[in-house]
Amino acid sequence: HSVTGDRGAFLGREGHVSDPDALGHWDLSGHFPRGGDACAAYQVHLDIPAGAEAEVVFVLGEVGYQDDLAPIVRKWRKPETAADAFEMLQASWAKRLGAVQVKTPDPAFDLMVNKWLVYQNLSCRIMARAGFYQAGGAYGFRDQLQDVLALLLTDSARARAHILRAAHYQFEQGDVLHWWHPPMGRGVRTRCSDDYVWLAYVTGRYVEATGDTGILDVKIPFLKAPELRPEEHDRYALFEASDAGTLFDHCARALDRMMATGSHGLPLMGGGDWNDGMDRIGDKGQGESVWLAWFQIATIGVFTPLAQERGHPDDADRWQAHAANLTKALERHAWDGNWYLRAFDDDGIAWGSSQNDECRIDLIAQAWSVLSGLPVDNRARSALRSAGMDLVDEKERLIRLLSPPFDKTKRDPGYIQAYPPGVRENGGQYTHAAAWLGLAYSRIGDGDLAHRIFDIINPIARTGTLNAADHYRREPYVLAGDVSGVGKQIGRGGWSWYTGAAGWTWQLGVSGILGIRPVDGGIRVEPCLPSGWGHANIIIESERGRIEIAIQDPDNIGSGRTRLVVDQRPIDGLSVQYPGKGRKSQVIATIIKP
Repeated sequence: HSVTGDRGAFLGREGHVSDPDALGHWDLSGHFPRGGDACAAYQVHLDIPAGAEAEVVFVLGEVGYQDDLAPIVRKWRKPETAADAFEMLQASWAKRLGAVQVKTPDPAFDLMVNKWLVYQNLSCRIMARAGFYQAGGAYGFRDQLQDVLALLLTDSARARAHILRAAHYQFEQGDVLHWWHPPMGRGVRTRCSDDYVWLAYVTGRYVEATGDTGILDVKIPFLKAPELRPEEHDRYALFEASDAGTLFDHCARALDRMMATGSHGLPLMGGGDWNDGMDRIGDKGQGESVWLAWFQIATIGVFTPLAQERGHPDDADRWQAHAANLTKALERHAWDGNWYLRAFDDDGIAWGSSQNDECRIDLIAQAWSVLSGLPVDNRARSALRSAGMDLVDEKERLIRLLSPPFDKTKRDPGYIQAYPPGVRENGGQYTHAAAWLGLAYSRIGDGDLAHRIFDIINPIARTGTLNAADHYRREPYVLAGDVSGVGKQIGRGGWSWYTGAAGWTWQLGVSGILGIRPVDGGIRVEPCLPSGWGHANIIIESERGRIEIAIQDPDNIGSGRTRLVVDQRPIDGLSVQYPGKGRKSQVIATIIKP
């Protein structure tokens, strides 16, 4: 009947969305002011006899050109078109969410793994790149590369496409845009020291999972621009494209750029490593990151085999020598007695040390001492024990990123200190990092602690009573990016939906605890269950066939040697190949004492 684009006129002078003034009028004016307080409001008049029904379909969309509008409108005026589209939408999500289905003795674990973690990661992080607390729509270079790691088992094609997309935003010098906005690709070049390393790490993980070495030969242009000037913290622009190189070339430039080290032989921290809030620890060019050393070692571990296979032994040797030097530097300078330091600032003074009044211990340096892929030694085990004692708060169900939080220190770690003590990165729970701790526990074979971490960060477990749900104040089915750790706010959820924790927590559940990892042509099965479970079941649906897995733990040991029986035949090793399209394999995985 009528429309308006004027929000003020629609609501009225004293109006509110619960009772807009327009409901009392027969016409909405059709006024569409340029700029200002805009809305989109329809007024539709329906005459519905008693006992009858009417169905109205509203369609919101866009077209590139006005000439394209009429045929689209004609299409969507048919109610059956909307019904068909909704049915297709439901079918597509059923396929995505049904790719991996698990059944364990923990129904809250099952609900998150089977549905909500997958949905949150894919719909919010990868498709929309927006949420209630962050509505930017940009791609973060490190962000979505991490998110697609959770797709390697179920949608490797989407992971492949994103790796190639991200490579377009790397400069000739090897660094990258910290984030960029489609479709034009305007973005910001920064001094972050880990962004570009994720390209090589995720590429290595992708090839390891799929065997698709052809991705390394795809040619992609670099971006071209002068390096940031000494006085520049960052630069936002639409950068021009330059000559192309293969994806292998892109990864190689990233690995070569990361090799600069400081006075302790550790990687330069630059304008922040994974923790952007620590942006002034190394902004003068001398600060060093302990976490980044572990991450670089992990990246070299997954990527150098590709260099060797492709006939680049000199590159492989150079990177492996760098990893060896980092390992020595970590053992010589980064061990604090019971855990690993977090960083050295530009003046060479440590953060994450028992000598610090604030930030005595930081979570990610401990978790990645195990996730680095190096053999787990006594120091790594001690680091995890310290993290468990000092950062895991069983009473409040919190896993703190660091402790104690920054508050009164005269040293300046960066904008992290602008958060109140105990909030977000500043000593609250940063759920992304908490998932890393759980994965580290699974790597050392401690299924009880790995599951305990999953349970602590599981929103279902935070909202089991009305009082608990009222206090938490966030969706009971969505991981919050952070949970406050101070005062009356302790245990209250922060940013929800838009967090990389969704993908990592799914990996913790499926790859860490259930032990299902993708490999070329199949899966690897090596579970690390909590000792109280005794069993678990997994179904994997793929275009390459269906695999049904029954994990049995008759002695309730959680982890140990795994013996596989595939289609009633014992096999050597831990890998199971897909049976082929339309076919099914049944796997019994029995955990036996070493």
